[in-house]
Parts: sequence; structure tokens; C-alpha cells
Amino acid sequence: MQYLIDASVYVFRAYYSMPDDMVDGDGNPVNALYGFCRFIGDFMENVTPEYVAILFDESMTESFRTEIYPAYKANRDPAPPELKRQFEQCRRFVRALGLMEQSSPMYEADDLIGTLVHHGRRLGRPSTIVTRDKDLTQLLGKEDVFWDFAGKGKLRYDEIPASFGVRPEQIADFLALAGDAVDNIKGVPGIGKKTAVGLLQHFESLDQIYANLDRIHEVNVRGAKTLAAKLDTHRDDAYLARRLTGIACDAPMDNIEDMLQPSAPRLGEINALFDEAGIGTALRRQAERVSDIYRH
Repeated sequence: MQYLIDASVYVFRAYYSMPDDMVDGDGNPVNALYGFCRFIGDFMENVTPEYVAILFDESMTESFRTEIYPAYKANRDPAPPELKRQFEQCRRFVRALGLMEQSSPMYEADDLIGTLVHHGRRLGRPSTIVTRDKDLTQLLGKEDVFWDFAGKGKLRYDEIPASFGVRPEQIADFLALAGDAVDNIKGVPGIGKKTAVGLLQHFESLDQIYANLDRIHEVNVRGAKTLAAKLDTHRDDAYLARRLTGIACDAPMDNIEDMLQPSAPRLGEINALFDEAGIGTALRRQAERVSDIYRH
């Protein structure tokens, strides 16, 4: 099993859940750094993975998706400066802990995770995707796991429909139809989540829906008689959205197999970072325990 961690989700979670009066000697906030380091330390101690990668988002304003649709994620406020600083510190910590840490100027963390899932699949190695982001469920195969660590727990392939209404391979089509307000993807106007689920349960895929517009009235959803016209009018919107909601699994990444295997933590670098941040003994001891695991 390889473990692929959607880092930005947990940095943001730490930033908003840890006290904002946690500061270093210069008054810079360190709450996100502390919470993220504790999360990664807990994960490494409890799981002791043989293969693991920590993937970060590099930019919200530049990616192959913004080239397709400039309004993609344009509704989001930029990260405050004090959080950007902590993101870099979190990445320093991951590298010093001896773990694969990567981002891309053109691909999101989701795409890097998708690329690693497919890399593992080619080798017969399943993946556990550690995240709280439902979009990543589209990557699951029969042997893979979606894990909301310290949250709702683990979901396997067969459990996704009960939680989201559709199978993993239908998630991108579902988001293309219903839209995704978080990412500023509008989808098809007038089609909400329940209608999107009903359409996909009846016709399996976006392509099949559009191949059967003359049968849309058969679907057991409210307003079925007017759906075909809405879908036909907004065909281009639906397929544009589908290009945005699908996760790319071919991002350029080098030396994947070597990088996935943890190396011994560099405790000197970790302690130097913690000295800068004014972080005390608990996280240092945890890093030492992780070091003991991976020195053997």
C-alpha cells in the first residue's frame, strides 16, 4: 500500500483549528506549522508506511485548468501572507522528515496524487488517499482507500455510492453536471445534486446522457420533462466543466519509486526549523521516534 497525502487540506485545517496566538519570537504565526507537523508525525508513527508522498498545491491562479477556464477557482481569496510563510515551513519539515514532497506550477496536488495512484496501479500496488476532498474519490479502484484521517475515517470503493450517490468513476461527471461552487465550476444550470445523481444512475456517464437526450424524460427526477432542453442548451458548459473536474493522471514526475520510500529523518534540520518557530519538546520527541522507526 502507498499513502498519498493531500497536504494543503491539512495545512488549512491546522491554520483554522489551532489557536492563532501561537507565534514565534518575531510574532509570526506558527499555528498551521505546529498542527500540520503534529498531523504528519502522528500519521508516520501510527501507519509507518513503506511508501508515502506529501503533495502540495503551488498556485490557485495558474494551472492547466485556468488556461482552459480563467474563472476556475477565481472565487477564492488568496492565502494570507502569514499562511504562505507557514506553507513553506511545512514543506521544509516534510523534506527534513525524509518524505517525498512535491508540487507543480501547472498541476494541482489532486493531479500529482492521480499520477501516483496510476503509477502504483501499474505495479500492482494499491493506494490510500489521505484527504478530506471528495473530488479525489474518482481515483479509487477496487483495492484503494479514501481516508479522512482524524475525520470521518476510511471509505473503500464499494462504500462511495452510499456517501456520494454515485460510483467513483462517475464523480467527475457528477461534478460536471451539478457544478462545484468551491472551484467556481458552474456545471449545467438547473441541475442540482439530486438530479445529477438520478441522471447518472440511469445513464451511467455524461456521454451516455448526451447520447440519449430523447430518453431523459424517463428519469425519475423532478422536472424530467424539461431536462433534455436544459442539457442540450448547455452541452458546451457540461463538457467544459468535465475537462475541469477530471483529475489528470499524467503529470510529469521523476524518480517516483525511489522518492516514495521514506529515508531517515534529518533531525538537525527539524530542530533548526523548530528553533526558528519557537516550537518546544513534544514535536521534537515525536520526530525522534519517527527517526528511530526509519533507521531500522
